Amino acid sequence: MRFDMPKKLSAKGFQLLKLYDQMANHGYERTDGTSVDVEDVFSDFESRVLRKEIKQIFLELKIETVLDYGCGGSNWDAPNFDPDTGESAKQYYGLTKANRYEPARNIDERKVCDAVLNFDVLEHVFISDVPFVVRDLFKNAKKLLIVNVACYKAAAVLPDGTNAHITVRDPQWWKGVFDSIAPEFPDVKVLLITSPGWRKFNGFKMFSDSLRQKQEGFVAID
Repeated sequence: MRFDMPKKLSAKGFQLLKLYDQMANHGYERTDGTSVDVEDVFSDFESRVLRKEIKQIFLELKIETVLDYGCGGSNWDAPNFDPDTGESAKQYYGLTKANRYEPARNIDERKVCDAVLNFDVLEHVFISDVPFVVRDLFKNAKKLLIVNVACYKAAAVLPDGTNAHITVRDPQWWKGVFDSIAPEFPDVKVLLITSPGWRKFNGFKMFSDSLRQKQEGFVAID
């Protein structure tokens, strides 16, 4: 019996993308009964709050190109990404190229880059599609993958009334997903950051399968 990995999203995954497209083009409702206008949908630069930590990692690993996977409305060339310097995100990180991917906005600049950033995305993915999407993250990362996933209910509501964080799992569940797929991409370092609440962050130790293979013994120490 042969098992082939899916080459595209499931039927439910595509249905979900249509709902996110609807939100991006028409706004959405929140759990508190208020509405978010279309110009404010997916507008936050989610990784900005951790920019200092990310910059240090980029410097250490000599990151020059980035793919923002699930970028929302993030603009890497806009000024004032860093309020202290006024620099754009691309300038602040010292990048030569910043590509974006946001299927809800018809943006697809996916290509292999030194690093892939994935913030506030995976909890929006239908659970059956999580392995497919995580593999796609790895496939586009040459050196580094930084992921932040929310482990709590969202304030946003999908057009069908479902909470927008449709796959809420605990941190160890997400760590298991990445542990299982990382050996297929042994040279990609992974920094997984889980959030128990808004703007709260708990990071696992950075790991890669190639680093694990060099450890003594058989129990991974990350």
